[in-house]
Amino acid sequence: MTLIGDAKTPGTPAYASGEVLEIRGGRSLKGQVDVRGAKNLATKAMVASLLGETPSILRDVPDIRDVEVVRSLLEVHGVHVTEGDEPGALVLDPADAKSANFEEIDAHAGSSRIPILFCGPLLHLLGQAFIPDLGGCRIGDRPIDFHLDALRKFGAIVDKQPSGIRLSAPEGLHGAHIELPYPSVGATEQVLLTAVRAKGVTELRNAAIEPEIMDLIGVLQKMGAIISYEPNRVIFIEGVDELRGYDHRSLFDRNEAASWACAALATDGDIFVKGARQYEMLTFLNVYRKVGGDFDITDEGIRFRRGKAPLKAITVETDVHPGFMTDWQQPLIVALTQANGQSVVHETVYENRLGFTRALVQMGADIVVHEDGLEGEYRRVPRRALEQAAVINGPTPLHGADIVVPDLRGGFSYVVAALAAEGTSRVSGVGIIRRGYEKFFEKLTALGADFDVVG
Repeated sequence: MTLIGDAKTPGTPAYASGEVLEIRGGRSLKGQVDVRGAKNLATKAMVASLLGETPSILRDVPDIRDVEVVRSLLEVHGVHVTEGDEPGALVLDPADAKSANFEEIDAHAGSSRIPILFCGPLLHLLGQAFIPDLGGCRIGDRPIDFHLDALRKFGAIVDKQPSGIRLSAPEGLHGAHIELPYPSVGATEQVLLTAVRAKGVTELRNAAIEPEIMDLIGVLQKMGAIISYEPNRVIFIEGVDELRGYDHRSLFDRNEAASWACAALATDGDIFVKGARQYEMLTFLNVYRKVGGDFDITDEGIRFRRGKAPLKAITVETDVHPGFMTDWQQPLIVALTQANGQSVVHETVYENRLGFTRALVQMGADIVVHEDGLEGEYRRVPRRALEQAAVINGPTPLHGADIVVPDLRGGFSYVVAALAAEGTSRVSGVGIIRRGYEKFFEKLTALGADFDVVG
């Protein structure tokens, strides 16, 4: 076996020394997994509870690390968080919300980027907010300039300090006309969470319109917000004087559903993803069918498996919704190593998200990454300066290796590659996978994976 990355290698994540999985590959994954609320909705809806004057109830909250981080941050700010009346339900009571000091925020934030979304609610509630240095997956430059520029337009004063960013709004926040340079999900969430209590009307142009954004709008409307949107990525928010708590069931996690679907492709398995829905996955399902996957849709979920014919090479471009999500391409690339012909994946959202393919090459995959992207008459997504492209030639047998998890989706993809490979692999740093995948080890066991936790 070959060791790929170690704690002394530049660019290797600090969390690489976490849990280690020893995986014996060559076994198809078969069975059922349940998906609960989306990480990208649940954590933001939890932050929204700060805006209400009465307690909120969020249902189908996944048991993942990112939720634990947000819960801790809310509790540090005085929000009382308790278990609800059903499994996966949280009651969030902001009655005693207060300011928190830097040390507390920094200690609980960890590598999460969620603290930036506390800015608007805290400015409304307390007139000030503090944001420490932000972490997150190392998949590319994720500047917070979009967030800070928007907050300034609302009237916030931004003071950058060595330890982080202090914001204040001595005269309150007012509506603004904002046009995002890129339809950023995080920046759109920032505007929504800030505008609902700002004085006047906010017009947001070039907004993100992902299903999780629409679900967050639904949460805010339940609280008393007035929000409308147009088909050309324009959202209007009329500020209101007060909001109440909500009772909301989270949208399912379509990223997790797509990940298990790709695991079925890569391992020639058969996985029923309970809780997955067709509408939010239309784009993914089209690509899944093109590559040779098959699926059955029911009211309870979606069953994913390979079709009868060998997998086929495809070309995919990642994009903002309703395009093919960047979070979907990493596990898909693992499956494409088993497809006949030459596949091309154009990554147009993050500039470093194809770095994970180096480990797949060490495992036997034939993948070449073009750092400056590739031209093509078939291109639908406008080219961006930061984009990359991966060319995958297949099918190639994969073999076991020692590999280190680079980020959340890449980590899941490494586990899938190890399950599809012949021989034994050691996957280090798998703790980060728990940031976004609930009961990950238990689900692997339920699907028949052969592994041990050795570190």
